Amino acid sequence: MPLDYRALAARCAALCEGEADHVALMATLACEIHHADDRFDWTGFYRVTAPGLLKIGPYQGGHGCLTIPFERGVCGAAARTGEVQLVPDVEAFPGHIACASSTRSELVLPVRDAEGEVIGVLDLDSDQPEAFTDADVAGLQEILDAAFART
Repeated sequence: MPLDYRALAARCAALCEGEADHVALMATLACEIHHADDRFDWTGFYRVTAPGLLKIGPYQGGHGCLTIPFERGVCGAAARTGEVQLVPDVEAFPGHIACASSTRSELVLPVRDAEGEVIGVLDLDSDQPEAFTDADVAGLQEILDAAFART
C-alpha cells in the first residue's frame, strides 16, 4: 500500500504549527516521516554548518555520518547542486558514502529556507533496492516546503 502523503503532510503540519526553529522542525519531521513507512530504514537531516560542509542533524535509525563535505556522496550532491537525488542503487552512485552497509537505495532532498537558501538536506535510506519513487519526492517536498519555506 503506497504511503498516504496527504495524511502524513497533515500530521506534520499540525505538529510543526507555529514552530520556526530549524532543529525542532527537523527533529519532528525526522520522527514522523521515519515511522510512516517500513521502507525508511534511516531518516534524517544533515545541516549546512559551514560553506561546503554538512553535519548530522536530527535523525531516526542507526548512526549516521557525522560530517559530509559537499563534494562527497549523495547528500553532498544534493547540497552542492540544490537538486533532489533519487538513487535506486547506491552501489552505482559514484562516491557513495556507506554510513550503513545495509543501505541499498537512497533519496535526498535539499531543504530550503524562506530565502531559497539550502540550509540542509533530508536523507532517507532503505535496505531495499529501488525503494523510492517520484511520488516520494513530491510528497516529501511538499512537507519540507510547508515546514521550512516560511522560516
